[in-house]
Amino acid sequence: MDVQLTIAQSLVSLGALLMGIGAVGLIRLPDVYNRTNAVAKAASLGMICLLLGVLVWKPSVLAAFTLVPAILLQLLTSPISGFAIGRAAYRSRAPLIAETHLNELESDPPR
Repeated sequence: MDVQLTIAQSLVSLGALLMGIGAVGLIRLPDVYNRTNAVAKAASLGMICLLLGVLVWKPSVLAAFTLVPAILLQLLTSPISGFAIGRAAYRSRAPLIAETHLNELESDPPR
């Protein structure tokens, strides 16, 4: 088997695994804040691994010009969207789970 194909398959498999873990976290985690964190991190890293796997599998200038901006946009937009969803949940007074011992925003009530 070709080394390039093995690396590409490994990256795609890792990306699919990370996205699956994000999906399980979306279903299993107890509150909106934990769910947002799981999806923002696992799904974005999974998508980046998938895109890198495609780039390694079929390297070309066209693929690089398409996939590198997609990776950069994923790195820029996913943390911002996760933050925005968490902030919207806090402002709408979404409840924290009972095991949460520290709420650093409690002194700054939602507007």
